[in-house]
Amino acid sequence: MLDNYLINYPVWDLGFMGGGTLIAFIAVIHVYVAHFAVGGGLFLVLTEIKGYKENSADILEYTRKHTKFFLLVTMVFGALTGVGIWFTISLLSPAATSILVHNFVFGWATEWVFFLGEIVALFVYFYTFGKMNKKDHLRIGWLYFAFGWLSLFVINGIISFMLTPGKWISSGNFWDGFYNPSFWPSLFFRTFMAFMLAGLFGFITSSAVKEKALRNSLEKYCAKWLLVPFLFLLASAWWYVSSLPEPQKLMILRLSPEIPPFIKTFLLLSPLIFIAGIFMSIRLPDYVKKGVTVSLFIMGILYIGSFEWIREAGRRPYIIYGNIYSNSVAAKDVDFMINNGILKTSRWVLSKKIDEINQVQAGREIFRMMCISCHSNGGFINDIRTATKKYSQYGMESMLNGMGKVNEFMPPFPGTSAEKKALAAYLVKELNVSKEELLSEYSITPVEPKIPLFDPLQDKYILLAWSGKGMHFISDNNQFFSISQPGNTIYAQLIKRGKTPEIITTDLRMTYRIEDGFKTPSSNSNFWQYSRSFYGRRINDNEGFSGRKTTGDMDFDESLMAFSAGDLPVIPYRDDGSFMPFPVVFVEARNSITGALLCSTGVSVPVSTEMGCRNCHGGNWGSKNITGFSDETSLDILKTHDRLNRTDLELLSKKGNPRMCSSCHAGEHPETGEKSKHLNLSAAMHGFHANYIAANDPDPCSNCHPSSGFTKSYRGIHSRIDLDCSNCHGKMEDHALSLLVSERNEGKSGAERLMKHLRPRSFDNTKQIEPRKAWINQPDCLNCHTGFNPPETDQSPPNVWTKDKKSLYSLRSDETGIMCPACHGITHAEYPATNAFGNNRDNFQPAQYQKNTYPIGANKNCKLCHTVDMAEEIHHPNMLALFRNIY
Repeated sequence: MLDNYLINYPVWDLGFMGGGTLIAFIAVIHVYVAHFAVGGGLFLVLTEIKGYKENSADILEYTRKHTKFFLLVTMVFGALTGVGIWFTISLLSPAATSILVHNFVFGWATEWVFFLGEIVALFVYFYTFGKMNKKDHLRIGWLYFAFGWLSLFVINGIISFMLTPGKWISSGNFWDGFYNPSFWPSLFFRTFMAFMLAGLFGFITSSAVKEKALRNSLEKYCAKWLLVPFLFLLASAWWYVSSLPEPQKLMILRLSPEIPPFIKTFLLLSPLIFIAGIFMSIRLPDYVKKGVTVSLFIMGILYIGSFEWIREAGRRPYIIYGNIYSNSVAAKDVDFMINNGILKTSRWVLSKKIDEINQVQAGREIFRMMCISCHSNGGFINDIRTATKKYSQYGMESMLNGMGKVNEFMPPFPGTSAEKKALAAYLVKELNVSKEELLSEYSITPVEPKIPLFDPLQDKYILLAWSGKGMHFISDNNQFFSISQPGNTIYAQLIKRGKTPEIITTDLRMTYRIEDGFKTPSSNSNFWQYSRSFYGRRINDNEGFSGRKTTGDMDFDESLMAFSAGDLPVIPYRDDGSFMPFPVVFVEARNSITGALLCSTGVSVPVSTEMGCRNCHGGNWGSKNITGFSDETSLDILKTHDRLNRTDLELLSKKGNPRMCSSCHAGEHPETGEKSKHLNLSAAMHGFHANYIAANDPDPCSNCHPSSGFTKSYRGIHSRIDLDCSNCHGKMEDHALSLLVSERNEGKSGAERLMKHLRPRSFDNTKQIEPRKAWINQPDCLNCHTGFNPPETDQSPPNVWTKDKKSLYSLRSDETGIMCPACHGITHAEYPATNAFGNNRDNFQPAQYQKNTYPIGANKNCKLCHTVDMAEEIHHPNMLALFRNIY
């Protein structure tokens, strides 16, 4: 147990009134009145002078009555709300309040002296109106205004300090904190706001004047108070924003998801207030002006309220920027608390240790200590139930892990891993009483494809075919968005058998046919209905988005010495609605002159909709509760993107114009080649989610990719010997950082934001990480299989990638022109592969030509192509060694 606690204060749990509801209500009302108290003082003096100059007893009487109204509003109601603010902040944020009191004790004392001067001067001014010599009375009025503005001067220094403490963070000097970077623009902004509100409140009292001519004159006079300072207010607002340090400016203008509505409110109300002020200066029916007066009063509250909300949110995630977080944890104590725990460093908690029995109770205490200062429980502002109802336990833990990283408007979670789990358990299991996940009754029934017969004594050809991707996933709820289009590419090489085999490329027609019984994009409304949004045209029956049909000719690629057919229209659903992520494409090689069939084979084309977005974005599986995107999941993804990036993807989808992710995150324009200003899709996805997925997650990839679950698209020999994704691709953080470094080097500012809080796992710092292009710089088989020998390590070394597209395993060939996957199978499904939907789907050609699942020609089976046993290792070194893993 610690002798000195870091969290020393108990908490004030307001339930549904939490989350800043109470302080926001009190503060906005008080600030509204307080600014009126400053500007109204000058209004009183100048209006009294106006009465004397015009020798108007009516104006002086109006001034006297306005003074009474002013006194009641500012000194009675204003004083009560001022005390209310102190009472509320001292209970909600006692640690920050203590800092303000101790560091600015003489500032507060000075302000209280000025406030006492305000009280005395205003009372003397009101009760001696018409009884004191006018010069002396005006002097009292001027004294009140001076005291009022000096109070604003002092309070402004302390309030602006909370947003921009400047050098105080390092020096602790009173004057460094007081005369902070935003002090002067804030002072001018608030002064002009005070003058505006003086005119606005003047409309209220002038509308009660019975004599019409006087009323019109006073309303025109009050309009000047509103309109003239308004122009200076806008100029000072621009100065205010420009004076902010870059982090606070970035938070206001780009990062905070809660600020945009208030910026829009402020910008919308600006012209409305100005127009309303003009209306009040011209002759209009009384009922119209009264309506405008009421409207102005409401708009005034909303106007200053939106400004204060922007200012408050601009210092997120701090109460005092850079010093103490909104949960009252000092910035300097975060690392200590992460190592020692929230519970052990908090005085007012019952649970000091966490076990299985008290996990939820401990989570409840952590929530009260760390969350209720900003979040309400079922309330109007920042309702924690609404914010967390979508999460699973894993998703909630991931969200807590990412706090303070990408979403910098929230503080980092300052607790241990066990405390993170406890808080997640409380939020998911008790606060939201999460429903049990629907269990699927779907079972996988292996369906083996029909394999053509092969006679090694009679047949003259073997046809090798493979998919361009061993793992491919698509989204199938395209009314919202599309991650990637349905479609995969297949390749094929025809080999004429003999002592010296030959790759046949001439007088050859290569065709493909997708396995019968499968839906195509055109037969599924989730795909074809929105194809115009993604591709500018409707897709026709039995074709994909590129125009490829379910049957057709393959094209010869001279650079690869192979035939290919790109973007085949395959989706993982049969006509009966069942899920099948490995449809087979049958390939035939015929003599183009005679039409004679030379050889036929088949190849599995992986395609899945089983992505784990629902783990964090809510909802269940979209198709028969086994796979696909539900509406709830899809909509939350759009809302999250819009909230964090200030886009309007949800609105576009509702208008029937959804977007494909790669239309913005393409890396470069597919037609012009122009570099995109946005991160490429792989860098954006991995970079963003690496900030959330815990470093101790044993298999972070499978929580998103369809490498597990029903699909199990990671099914090759490496999977069978218990290697995971990180053995080849590196740890999640390193994988993401290599992509982000490449994007940063191209000048994309978004990369820095995602890299800021990522720590490499295999390096000391990010400077040691080499940049990597998605889909080009990939792990090389020879990283482990050095010299084509059995590997001495199960970990591909970091920073060692294929240099270009030609060196990718999927496009590489040996010196004879035989492509690597033709014999070994495609990545993630290398022979021998295991497929729950039918082993022969991925081992089609080994089963067809060799009656086993091993790579083509394995175990010295060279005579499959050469027709005789071979003593030379022609295709690559060590190829005559026996296959090490027996299945």
